[in-house]
Amino acid sequence: MTEQQPWYKQFWPWFLIILPLCAVIASFATLKIALSNSDALVAEDYYKDGKAINMDLSKIKYAKQLGMQFSLEQHQNEILFKQHGGPAYQAALKVEFYHPTIASHDLKLTLTADANQRYRLALPEPLTGPWEVRLEGFDGTWRVQQRIELKDNVQLWLN
Repeated sequence: MTEQQPWYKQFWPWFLIILPLCAVIASFATLKIALSNSDALVAEDYYKDGKAINMDLSKIKYAKQLGMQFSLEQHQNEILFKQHGGPAYQAALKVEFYHPTIASHDLKLTLTADANQRYRLALPEPLTGPWEVRLEGFDGTWRVQQRIELKDNVQLWLN
């Protein structure tokens, strides 16, 4: 008669224990990833954000009524804005670039016009890919907003 080994010295019990143990470890790893990487696209106070969107729409409608139109050109590390329509605007211009997925890449700047009525934005590196661009008057009465695909040496129209 052969002597039976204790269960902890056999292969199959350990094999059957390790499979569910791997699933438990993977679920804890997934939980840690989910808790450490929160979704930045979810608004905490959606009601106030919704009211702000309605205010933004009135600014966009007013800009269309005025006929505000700008061109955007990117040459290497410089972006150039020039007004082409609407009443002549010579005050400072609020410029905002929003990346569709990465909030840390967003830019919010105030630009002033040079002698040729062009607004220049110097960047450390060129922007490429899809961006939401907002141009707003310094007084905040009008806004031009458009989603664009930025490339080097291409002129785009914002209206």
